[in-house]
Amino acid sequence: MDNQLKRGLLDVCVLAAIRNRDSYGYQMIKDMKPYLELSESTLYTILKRLESAEMLTVRSVPIDGRLRKYYHITERGVARLEEFLEDWNEILAIYRFITRQIFPATASGKAVAKSSSVAEQMM
Repeated sequence: MDNQLKRGLLDVCVLAAIRNRDSYGYQMIKDMKPYLELSESTLYTILKRLESAEMLTVRSVPIDGRLRKYYHITERGVARLEEFLEDWNEILAIYRFITRQIFPATASGKAVAKSSSVAEQMM
């Protein structure tokens, strides 16, 4: 996958992970694990980038004698999620075009079914 595309998608994943409630790094990794593997070093790089872009804020809370950083999405972060959802429709249209060119309809319909199932997984 193109690095820029992946970077953008991971940024949105992290924002989505804190959309409904503040969270901390380890919890975000656990929440995303059914969908993607994300290392701690990658996550914290993303969190710093999103904080610099003012898409989230950070607060420290003492837990068992240690400080745990909780991340909170900002209005700018919510706007980025909304922008992503609008962009996603265009991405899906491009994906459909590409898959139709690669897997044109066949007499048996097998190629179409295969590409459709991938598209459905993306939606």
